[in-house]
Amino acid sequence: MKKKSARPATVAGYLRAVPAEQRGVLTKLRQLVRKHLPKGYEEATNWGAITYEVPLKRCPDTYNGQPLCYVAIAAQKNYLSLYLMTVYGQPAKQQQLKDGFARAGKKLDMGKACIRLRSLDDLPLDTIADIIASTPVDAYVAAYEQSRKGRARRT
Repeated sequence: MKKKSARPATVAGYLRAVPAEQRGVLTKLRQLVRKHLPKGYEEATNWGAITYEVPLKRCPDTYNGQPLCYVAIAAQKNYLSLYLMTVYGQPAKQQQLKDGFARAGKKLDMGKACIRLRSLDDLPLDTIADIIASTPVDAYVAAYEQSRKGRARRT
């Protein structure tokens, strides 16, 4: 993303701030996410990315006071990022992702929840869509709450 003093506060502003070649891929990836996103998540900008998150009104008691991120897309200097948070937290979904890449003959370039890509051709789009569509907001919140049992909230 182009260097600016403040991060864009809107998705439209975020998209305007990225180079044209990245904007096209981000726009198509955004369309894919929005098409398959279960009801209850909201699109926003947070953490320097376009995020799809659980609103604080639905889950206000988060470890960092921020909305729970479910999916995010971001422009980096030399690549784009797709963050699938359920892949990090659920080994079965991580295996589903790996299997989808293998079936499609594509190379998975991934950190914990971050898939790095340069174009949509780098992704098995059917697998990505299935993973995005797979977790209703209530199930995501329940899994988060279960993972936090017995832990104190940071202040």
